[in-house]
Amino acid sequence: MRVNRILLSSSLIVVALVIQVSVLARLHLPGAVPDLLLLTVLGLALVYGHVGGALVGFAAGLLADLAPPADHAAGRYALVLCVIGYLAGLVKPETGKVKSATGPMAVVVAAAIGSTLLYAGVGALVGDTAARHVGLGGLLFTAALYDLLLAPFVVPGVMALARRAENDPLAETGSAKSGDISTGWLSGGTGLRIGGQRNGLRAKAARARGARAGRIKGVKRL
Repeated sequence: MRVNRILLSSSLIVVALVIQVSVLARLHLPGAVPDLLLLTVLGLALVYGHVGGALVGFAAGLLADLAPPADHAAGRYALVLCVIGYLAGLVKPETGKVKSATGPMAVVVAAAIGSTLLYAGVGALVGDTAARHVGLGGLLFTAALYDLLLAPFVVPGVMALARRAENDPLAETGSAKSGDISTGWLSGGTGLRIGGQRNGLRAKAARARGARAGRIKGVKRL
């Protein structure tokens, strides 16, 4: 499972970074640039949880910091995506499946605004005041808008791939065994399913009643 996570996350991060640098960054859209890397981290964090989201976010951000044509201090975007991945993983659905698109879309908007603010804040600490000249309000609006428009085409697919990588045959066998064990706690620690135990008790009661009836009939015949 760990190997599947690493391979899938690495592949998706590299593909997202290549598309963002070679395609999205060259569209010259007004305001911010659509952040495909951020959406990929969000999709993985919603499946892997807060720890996995933080690790994936840090690796993705560090790769973006080192990949050309990066013009900012190394580690700046790694910090941003690490925090965003951690926070997004905290709202991971308990069942692992999203019932409505409202929750993920709200996460996307919050992540787009939060990552822009955090990136500008870290830049201000290291002396980068580019956000002031461009206009922070315009950056926030366009970042949220572009990421929200791009999210339906990215986040569900990333989540589906992550869930498929998690649900391998070994994982399914392990989950089935853990389900039997958990129900075994409720049935007195025998490791048997409650339904099966009830059926066994009913069968035993029926056999006992049949044996009693046979003995009574035998006594009457005598």
